[in-house]
Amino acid sequence: MGKKDKKKGQGAVKTAVKTEKKANTKLKKEMAAKGEEDFDTLLAKFAAQDAAVNAVKEEVVSPPSRRSCFTLTPHPWQDQLIFFGGEYFNGSKTMMYNDLFLYHTKHDRWVQVMAPHSPPPRSGHQAVAVGREGGQLWIFGGEFSSVTQSHFYHFKDLWVFHLAENKWEKVPGGGGPSARSGHRMAVHGNQLLVFGGFNDNGRQFRYYNDIYSFCLNDRKWTKLAVVGNGPCPRSGCLLTPVPSGGILVGGGYSKEPAKKDEEKGVTHTDMFLLAPDKHDKTGTKWKWQSVRQGGTRPSPRCGASLAVGTGERAYVFGGVHDQEEDDDDEGGLLGTFFNDLYLLDLKKFVWHTVTVSGKKEEGEKKKRRRKKEDGKEESDEEMEEKMEGLNVAEEDEAKEKVVSDDGVFTVTVGPSSSAAGQAGSKPMDDNGSSPEVFVPPVRMNAGVAVKRGVLYLYGGMCEDSHKQLTLNDFYSLDLNKLDEWRTIISLDQADLEWFESEGEDDSDDDDDSDDDDDDSEEEDDEEMEEASAMETE
Repeated sequence: MGKKDKKKGQGAVKTAVKTEKKANTKLKKEMAAKGEEDFDTLLAKFAAQDAAVNAVKEEVVSPPSRRSCFTLTPHPWQDQLIFFGGEYFNGSKTMMYNDLFLYHTKHDRWVQVMAPHSPPPRSGHQAVAVGREGGQLWIFGGEFSSVTQSHFYHFKDLWVFHLAENKWEKVPGGGGPSARSGHRMAVHGNQLLVFGGFNDNGRQFRYYNDIYSFCLNDRKWTKLAVVGNGPCPRSGCLLTPVPSGGILVGGGYSKEPAKKDEEKGVTHTDMFLLAPDKHDKTGTKWKWQSVRQGGTRPSPRCGASLAVGTGERAYVFGGVHDQEEDDDDEGGLLGTFFNDLYLLDLKKFVWHTVTVSGKKEEGEKKKRRRKKEDGKEESDEEMEEKMEGLNVAEEDEAKEKVVSDDGVFTVTVGPSSSAAGQAGSKPMDDNGSSPEVFVPPVRMNAGVAVKRGVLYLYGGMCEDSHKQLTLNDFYSLDLNKLDEWRTIISLDQADLEWFESEGEDDSDDDDDSDDDDDDSEEEDDEEMEEASAMETE
């Protein structure tokens, strides 16, 4: 029996290898037909470019280019944010990045660090920073896209960047998560915990809800034994450590088969706590617990950005909710984007909306100071709200509305579960009017990070009709004052671009000359060749 079982197992492995080989051959032919180089060729070109970098170089540079799905990570102790990777798509070509920047928050200065043996370009990866051995940035997984975004390559590699030495290291070792992107990663003691994500190879898609642990001491992967009813497979969820010692997982997005050759997207709104077994000494036994969320919960969405602050709080900005267009004969999704800011109490699991009050006039400040000197007592609720640094708007019926941000593009801003949840809710002045208080435009897959009580927000992506506009604007918000969003880099209309693909632009005249079509094809070919050169910054 043992020999038969062994032969059977070997046959299954051989069949899987043959199937994968045929799929890769088919993929190469499909990419070649589109004028694209296959992933092996592209990654080999990158490796050759990387081999030319033989010394560490630091250079003060302009801010990173437009991009989304990058990582923005607070330095373990320096007043810096670590920016890595991401992608940019302009309707014609895709550019993937592996550049690393340090943003010096006190000096408003960007420094690019170029070091040998860096990871291949990617987006949808995850990064966390730890303070051990002079400071380390750990990066896992992600994806690499073809020029036209028709095919994707998913990574399962693990890298560490030694901050004190400016040195990249690829960490070997098997037994870890499969290749994926859209997953989430967090630090728990001396472990890195990886949850969820997805893999789409063009033939089939798969979403994950497995949990893996990587021990920073012995550098080994372990798949955790988790009991209890936990989250279903998903990507793009919220994940953060909690003071009790567990990991909080909420929301996210997944697809499931619907009709023949069709898929249905699902946006999740549930929340779970992954807690370690108190009686387990191995550190591998964990338990899922369903969490009841309190307060004013965000409306359903995915692609929101989370940053952990001080005082057992996390902050969540933006996101998108995709809804199928039933009236559209050709199908498609209608994306409703958000620019609201929420605070999540990580101890009580209670949501609060965060409303920026706007700068106070000097006369109003003196008036408030006089009231305090008069000895008037504040209620416990007022004191708690003041300590939280929040202005919670009154609940009202949530209504969808269309707004225009800085005249750059017009998008649909979605409703929250109440008017209190609508970002940009304006405090009323003495006359009952609503003063204008700036809020960054709507977006998804942006970079957010908290450093020394200040929330930073960079880039991301927003849709304007069928256009996917990638951003590189930059803002900060003092979480203690909550008086105004400070614009570090403004959103420039001239900096946004989108090239219509064939059949998208209804404004084109039907009687365009053949010469114009030939010129357009030549330009597209040139753009393809440029993109194939693996642009990196």
